[in-house]
Amino acid sequence: MKYFLTLLITAIWFSISAQSKSKTQGETVLSRGKIVYEQICLACHQADGSGVPSLNPPLIKTKWVLGEKKELIRIVVKGMDEEIEIDGESYHNVMPPLNYLTDQQIADVLTYVRTNFTNKANAVTTAEVKAWRSKEK
Repeated sequence: MKYFLTLLITAIWFSISAQSKSKTQGETVLSRGKIVYEQICLACHQADGSGVPSLNPPLIKTKWVLGEKKELIRIVVKGMDEEIEIDGESYHNVMPPLNYLTDQQIADVLTYVRTNFTNKANAVTTAEVKAWRSKEK
């Protein structure tokens, strides 16, 4: 009985520890992503992700943010100089390429954007950014 109790307590401890570690890692990604967002993206897309009418698109529940991760990675790395339409409004300001950001920074900021501003999308990983970049070379 003691052996079973010891095993049970150990299993519970490992489970709690793993959940805590996962939560801490997720919080770290979001805090790093927020820093990149505030330093690089905020001036154009605003603190609340609402963008600037007719210039810089919002990051709130758009197909660009919630859609295909590869397309979002492409926009960040390569920039965008074409007019886009979101909810009937056109946006035409050029987004410069942010190819100087590391794979980690891109993954973190995109995860931050995809999980904030009322967005509910899954994370972008460093491996996904790295894979996209390797295909583009």
